[in-house]
Amino acid sequence: MFSLIKFKVIATLATILFLLTACSNGEETKETAIPSETALGNLLFHDKNLSFNRTQSCATCHNPQHAFIDTRDNEASPLGVSLGDDNFSIGVRNTPTISYAKFFPTFSALPAGTDADENGFIGGLFLDGREADLKGQAGGPPLNPVEMNMPDKASVIARIKENNNYIKAFEKFYGENVFDDTDKAYLKMTMAIASFEKTDEFAPFDSKWDRYLEGDYELSFTELTGKSVFFADQNSSCVNCHVMNDVNNARIKKQTFTNSKYFNIGVPKNIALIDAITAKDLHPGFLANHDMGLFENPAVDDPNLKGKFKTPTLRNVAVTGPYMHNGVFKELKTTLEFYDFRSTIDGSRRPLNPETGMPWVETPFAHTIDHGKLGMQKLSDAEIEGLECFLRLLTDKKFEHLIPDTGLDCSS
Repeated sequence: MFSLIKFKVIATLATILFLLTACSNGEETKETAIPSETALGNLLFHDKNLSFNRTQSCATCHNPQHAFIDTRDNEASPLGVSLGDDNFSIGVRNTPTISYAKFFPTFSALPAGTDADENGFIGGLFLDGREADLKGQAGGPPLNPVEMNMPDKASVIARIKENNNYIKAFEKFYGENVFDDTDKAYLKMTMAIASFEKTDEFAPFDSKWDRYLEGDYELSFTELTGKSVFFADQNSSCVNCHVMNDVNNARIKKQTFTNSKYFNIGVPKNIALIDAITAKDLHPGFLANHDMGLFENPAVDDPNLKGKFKTPTLRNVAVTGPYMHNGVFKELKTTLEFYDFRSTIDGSRRPLNPETGMPWVETPFAHTIDHGKLGMQKLSDAEIEGLECFLRLLTDKKFEHLIPDTGLDCSS
């Protein structure tokens, strides 16, 4: 199986290198037919020419070889965010994986009569749900000044038209007049990328957990401990947000481990990130108001929703650090200890951040924390280790070799 996966990866990369021949100076490209909309989306996903300085593609911040996160080593890496195409700008949020993103429902208000403890909205893309679906998400980064930094849609389409292969593919899949309307052409670009992001490459469901559910993997005692804690509704807050439905049923197959709803869990400020943004004189709104999460979505106007962010998938969580919306935690274990700390209003459990040895930094929107979702019985060190081992089970097979060696033995 590994050899087959390796062959597919090599074949895909070879195809990209062969087809992605648009030059930075706009020279004529070698014409090679692009066979499908999905293949077109694959090429666009990897094309750095769609950024202003031709240094950044979707794949730059969503590395297909590492669970679709930003793995670059640069000045932004220790801050938990991404560096822009201009090699200066940085974002305010940790770049999330787009693994299993195709399963996020379209952004919408929750139906009337929903549990009063919920926060009114579900689904969407980005951590504030501001784009309804994958194609909306795909259209954001090229025009974001701190990401790919293109000035407008017309500039992006002009880059696409530098490549004769793209021109022929667009006209073949979307009509000969597709380039007559810039907005239409840009939308078709996002549709192609979304088509690629909906493939099984992003959601193979072949982790050890999936194999366990099929009877092809046996859990160790430590993994069973973590499983018990995760799914025990009376002891753990995990299932309140990280299970789609039927929270006590651990046998549901193809679980994405998110309910796609919005909560404030009281994440600490990322002081290093704030200092760096201040020094660069970026994001004045963020510095004045903090990241308001869901409240920054144009469809949301309730100030009581400030500080609430979409619940991420736990698929591949063991290999997609740093953690939290602002990248404030480097280690998965720290994240678990933070949840144990946050489960009491007075913060009497685990009062120190293990990464700093200092008390947890304050959170900007303490008044909107969803304490009702966070309450759970105290977790022992063994249960914390069990939870980490359980979460490692959710790693796609092709990324299992990326699980960091922290000295934790999950085999016993």
